[in-house]
Amino acid sequence: MGSSSVICSDKTGTLTQNKMKVVEINSKDINLVTELACMCTDCDITYKEGKIEVQGEPTEVAIVNQALENNKNKNELYRTMPRVNEIPFDSSRKMMTTIHKIGNKYRIITKGAPDVLLEKCQKQIGIGLGQTTILEKYNIQKENEKMAKKALRVIAVAYKDLDFLPQKMDTSNIENNLIFVGLIGMIDPPREGVKEAVKTCKKAGIKTVMITGDHIATAKAIAKDLNILNANDKAITGQELDAIPQKQLEKTINEYSVFARVTPEHKVRIVKAWQKTGAVVAMTGDGVNDSPALKNADIGIAMGKNGTDVAKNAADMILADDNFVTIVEAVKQGRSIYDNIKKAIHFLIATNIGEIVTIFMGLVLGLKSPLLAIQLLWINLVTDSLPAIAIGLEPPDKDIMSRKPVSSKKGIFADGLWNKIVVEGIMIGMLTLVAFSLGNKFFGLEVGRTMAFLAMGLLELVHSFNIKSEQSIFKIGIFENKFLVGSFIAGTLVQIMVVLVPTLANIFKLVPLNQMQWLITIIISLLPIPIMELQKKLNEVKYGKTVYQPKTEKVLVTKDR
Repeated sequence: MGSSSVICSDKTGTLTQNKMKVVEINSKDINLVTELACMCTDCDITYKEGKIEVQGEPTEVAIVNQALENNKNKNELYRTMPRVNEIPFDSSRKMMTTIHKIGNKYRIITKGAPDVLLEKCQKQIGIGLGQTTILEKYNIQKENEKMAKKALRVIAVAYKDLDFLPQKMDTSNIENNLIFVGLIGMIDPPREGVKEAVKTCKKAGIKTVMITGDHIATAKAIAKDLNILNANDKAITGQELDAIPQKQLEKTINEYSVFARVTPEHKVRIVKAWQKTGAVVAMTGDGVNDSPALKNADIGIAMGKNGTDVAKNAADMILADDNFVTIVEAVKQGRSIYDNIKKAIHFLIATNIGEIVTIFMGLVLGLKSPLLAIQLLWINLVTDSLPAIAIGLEPPDKDIMSRKPVSSKKGIFADGLWNKIVVEGIMIGMLTLVAFSLGNKFFGLEVGRTMAFLAMGLLELVHSFNIKSEQSIFKIGIFENKFLVGSFIAGTLVQIMVVLVPTLANIFKLVPLNQMQWLITIIISLLPIPIMELQKKLNEVKYGKTVYQPKTEKVLVTKDR
């Protein structure tokens, strides 16, 4: 997740609140359109403590609530016009139809996407009960476009009455020759924090792509409001997508930020096209038909609240609150986990190289072994392990979402990490040898080993703070990671206690030190901080500070903070 460079997100419920409210109705008979629309739903109306509660899919709940405001109760309507059959909604038809018995006749009610439903209509209602007129398709399409540009989700409603039902109850026999009734426009406000999250994604070099089944004008209006669709970005419909060969889509996929009126099959094409560009793609989905796209994506994200079990099983992670902001937070945590693993490996290998350098160089220089086996084992167990665990719990860097995504193909030792590890390991080893040499020359072998033992343990504990960041530790703060501070205090106390407690000192072949010897050891142990601070400053002066600019895809180098 931390390496993701493209997030393909559903609009409804992820970028928006999925709390629909009817705000506009365009019809010559508002009562009829709300009555028919509410009958063509799967909502349940219940009564709790004298209050009406509507349960169901948010779009349908909004329709039923609007009907209740117009004194049209679905339960009462069903008593006089019971539902006898239905053709459920599916993402390819983008429509739903219910069939009701009215006396000796049958009423077919269909609701769905206006551009699709209009193709099934022959007439439209006129002014007056039972009156119909010629279908003014162009005017209806204009009204639909106008409502969609207000970021409204628009539902069209149509019906027809039959004396007899066809023998074969399928879409071709039922959903045709309909009478258009009107348009219902609903608002679905953006989720709180999504706009800021999209901005964070841009800063982090991640492209946010909106994928929705809504009208393209609705999708574009919301995408512009959320800053997903910018001046140079394009929006495309599923129908237009069908006309583009996959090879061509792979070349132009980065031009598009909004995909409207798409099917689950389109989602798979979109994922594969992005992956061909080398992008790491995260894809959200909630339906059964979304499972192929979730499987094909590098990170499939299923909705925890509204997602189906099939989608959840196909996904790599489940979004508990169905919120885009949480996806961005997951990216941040993913980057932080990767950084912390890298830092822990950096620290462990550098300190182990320091121990190797100490023993090896001691032998090369003809010195007696600076450290005994039991002393090395203690250092590995205490002063290596505690800081490494604490570094793994380091909070995210403040600029973690201001960097380009790390390529998933890049090795963990890329960008010169091996060089840093070797140099730092040599530094720790040589400083330990300096402590040993001074002690051995002026105070004797046992004092020299004791000073080397203390110095190496303290050097590693002190150096753990240098691993926190590429920046100066005085800029980022020493005390932000309480676990690292705790490991330093605990490691220092235990290291000193081994020298001061006679029983432990005898086990580890250590001797007491005088004030001068302690002072020399402490000064040597603190040297990694000024050495590393000087090295970081020289790098900043030499190479400047790298700043990622997602709009231009360039790296700017400056020497300003």
